[in-house]
Amino acid sequence: MWLESDRMGFLINTVTESAFYNQQEVVQNEKRQSVDNRPYGHTNWVLDKAIYPEGHPYSWQVIGELVDLQNATVEDVKEFYRKFYGPNNATLVLAGDFETEVAKAMIEKYFGEIKRGEEVVKLNPHPVTISETKRLYHEDNFATAAQLNMVWPTLEQYTDDAYALDFLGELLANGKKATMYKVLVEEKELTSRTTAFNRSQELAGAFRIRITANDGVNLADVEDAIFEAFQKFETDGVTDKDVERIKAGLETSFYNDISSILGKSFQLAQYNVFAGDPGFITQDIENIKAVTKEDVMRVYNTYIKDKHYVITSFVPKGKVELAAKDSQLAAVVEEEIKDNVDVSIADTDDEFVKTPSNFDRSVEPDQGESPKLNIPDSWSVTLANGMTVNGMEHNELPLVNFSLIIDGGHLLNSFDKIGVANLITDILMEGTANKTPEELEEEIELLGASINMFTGRESITISGNTLVRNFEKTMDLVEEILLEPRWDEEELKRIKLSTVNGIKRSTANPNVVARNVSNKLLYGYKHMFAYPTSGTVASVESITMDDLKELYNKNFSPSVSRFHIVGNINKEQTLAVLSDLETRWESKEVTIPTYEMNGDRDKASLYFVDIPNAKQSVINIGYLSMARTNPDYFAATVMNYKLGGSFSGNVNLILREEKGYTYGAFTWFFGTKIKGAFTASSSVRTNTTFESVSIFREEIEKYKEGISQEDLDFTKNALIKSNARRFETQGSLLRMLQNISNYNLPEDYIAGEEEIINAMTLEQHKALANKYLDASKMGYLVIGDAATQFDKFKNAGFDEVILLDKNAIEVELLDIKM
Repeated sequence: MWLESDRMGFLINTVTESAFYNQQEVVQNEKRQSVDNRPYGHTNWVLDKAIYPEGHPYSWQVIGELVDLQNATVEDVKEFYRKFYGPNNATLVLAGDFETEVAKAMIEKYFGEIKRGEEVVKLNPHPVTISETKRLYHEDNFATAAQLNMVWPTLEQYTDDAYALDFLGELLANGKKATMYKVLVEEKELTSRTTAFNRSQELAGAFRIRITANDGVNLADVEDAIFEAFQKFETDGVTDKDVERIKAGLETSFYNDISSILGKSFQLAQYNVFAGDPGFITQDIENIKAVTKEDVMRVYNTYIKDKHYVITSFVPKGKVELAAKDSQLAAVVEEEIKDNVDVSIADTDDEFVKTPSNFDRSVEPDQGESPKLNIPDSWSVTLANGMTVNGMEHNELPLVNFSLIIDGGHLLNSFDKIGVANLITDILMEGTANKTPEELEEEIELLGASINMFTGRESITISGNTLVRNFEKTMDLVEEILLEPRWDEEELKRIKLSTVNGIKRSTANPNVVARNVSNKLLYGYKHMFAYPTSGTVASVESITMDDLKELYNKNFSPSVSRFHIVGNINKEQTLAVLSDLETRWESKEVTIPTYEMNGDRDKASLYFVDIPNAKQSVINIGYLSMARTNPDYFAATVMNYKLGGSFSGNVNLILREEKGYTYGAFTWFFGTKIKGAFTASSSVRTNTTFESVSIFREEIEKYKEGISQEDLDFTKNALIKSNARRFETQGSLLRMLQNISNYNLPEDYIAGEEEIINAMTLEQHKALANKYLDASKMGYLVIGDAATQFDKFKNAGFDEVILLDKNAIEVELLDIKM
């Protein structure tokens, strides 16, 4: 209350020119990171400019444009603050454990004296229409595949048509029954995924189709196929069952949305602001339940069929021929990379005038006692077939969340067939021996459940979320998926095509490039972790169904499996549901391969991977450190907290808050049963790349000199108090059970971690920093624009400076266009 009321009523006088300039830089970096330096990042800007008339609030982006951000002034901020940031334009929600009368008095004390801001006139809905179809294209610096978007204007939220349009998007594109999926994915192989959705907001809405094409596919063909799918949709129509399977997930999703205190408060606030009633959830559910198949066809005919639309084609640089026909160049403004110029803003010596208050707001209220851990008791059983089961009752909501983890994962691949384990988890979800892929998907949806399967570096996971009353039926499907594979050759062909296209697209994403190159440098080519779980284009194309069957038959066993469940269900009920799986799934001996790992580093190496014209550089610094099972592991994460383990970490305070070079900078330790890395990372403005790497290097070394008692006390307070909200949801408790079973931890290991936090001394902190942080032996990886940044590192005190390609292979400078 003290913090937020201070921000609302007493902040604006204190905003200085220097503080404002810094945040100007921070928000520009946010835009570079979320828009300018990623594939298809400018799409929303192009679409909204085309569909909304000038002056419409939705015609510009929330993040703004660089020219606006660069030209904004302190007075602009103050004007916005005075008009919009007042109690008469705010909703405050209090959710949690409190005494109502005490809370009301507290709210009155802190917020009651704040003066009203300017009157804010509520805007009326302002849906739009367009008088002609608009066709635009953009050559995308980061795209390797063409992407098409088509948008039709619709109407505002919470209207009958908006609900029906949500259903239309699901029925057109989501799942194997969807007509767009059948035409574009199965029949024509133009894409691996179809997406359609309606987004109705406070003032207006838009229905959008997004298709990222397969490699080399022309978007003109995609557009034609979409209209072919529309024709099929009109012919096939919508059935009652189609509508009901969408509604079936409604109850589960609403419970999931309110599983945390924060989720509850957001929902209350959202409804109050946009529906005028914090209790609108009941009516919202009724409105969704009221949608009929006739409503879906009506909104299709009203807003989509034969109506004008905006179509955009974002194509790879130099491949304009892939754009949809008759497209015109979109007026996207690209930022030019310039040298960094440090700007010093001199603030005036004048003292700011304090806003009067009824009490001394400079005095921080006393903090209450740190809450005691309140984690439900867990139980553990080993079944007759060798599978361990770990459970925890959590009875607030009628839900269960569960996971079945099979050890091995990516480690089970062979170097000539990398990606087999990943493809297995895809193919097993594509139907069973007795159900087609479409039938399996429909059965899951009719239960209002979700079942997902994925491959990680050390395990394969089947996870699920369902209403407790449907848990047994959901597990029947999991059992069928696991034990009765369909091995569908047509589906494997589609999955391989999808995987290959995903791999190709990822090579243009600087963050993916950074992760892939980092893993090669960390682990070396003889370790499986050097390669992505998805595999390479060549390895995936070589994989056959026999490869999948061989890995499945050798390695899927309850002897290396762990089941976890959290929810409104007890031990006896859980074991009764699992009894069939216990009987049917027979155990076998499984050997998980081990791999040779890189030795310890002995020098500071600067590696640079070129992404021409990148607006930001991705920086990854670090080296192999320790496994999660190392006795020092948790203590090291505590030690790291003030360096870069939080927003208030030193590297973020300098690179973001002081310098304005980035939107965020962090450091962390990550380990599993296998040794993991210490990493320092950030995405920084291109022209501050060298300075940012230097700051990281300096701060890591300086940290070994020790921190203050005040910083250590802050670390302890933050980590202990954060545990109060850390384990309130079923998902967070499920992850706790997974840690317990995976690392053989005691049930109360969180209490043990708190003991480590509370007992840490300055001497221990310094010893840990000196033991695990050595900037002189780390690898410094930069993914950015080599033409403007690479030369700066040549004489910067690194033991070696190496230019790499995206596969971590050394290249000559001549290969880079300077």
